[in-house]
Amino acid sequence: METFKIEVPMMYGDHHVVEVRKILQALPGVEDIYASSAFQMVEVNYDPSAVSSEQLRTALDEAGYLGILEIPEETGAIAELAEGEEIFIRHTEAYTQTKNAVSFAQQVPFNGRPLWPCPGMGTLQHTKEQNDA
Repeated sequence: METFKIEVPMMYGDHHVVEVRKILQALPGVEDIYASSAFQMVEVNYDPSAVSSEQLRTALDEAGYLGILEIPEETGAIAELAEGEEIFIRHTEAYTQTKNAVSFAQQVPFNGRPLWPCPGMGTLQHTKEQNDA
């Protein structure tokens, strides 16, 4: 048995830990998995004759866990825009019915995803159940 340790920057919640464990357990030769979203680390005990450390890394990378979460940064400086350029502007709203709650919204460029990427949280798959009655 060998031990494989890897930093997993896109594992930042318990739902990610569950998904990472599911991905790695599906590989042959994986014996034991320790995954921590708090430390963004995964430690895997595996049989090197059945699976390689590169296969473990590839499985996590293909699922989107080895990438870096990129978020546009607001500088707070007044922007001088060239013609046709857009700027990130955060809008603040306060409503009487929400009392002390304040909400913020920001328009960001759309890259084909409606929200920030979150591995393991894809769309729900509906399956038709069969009754044997």
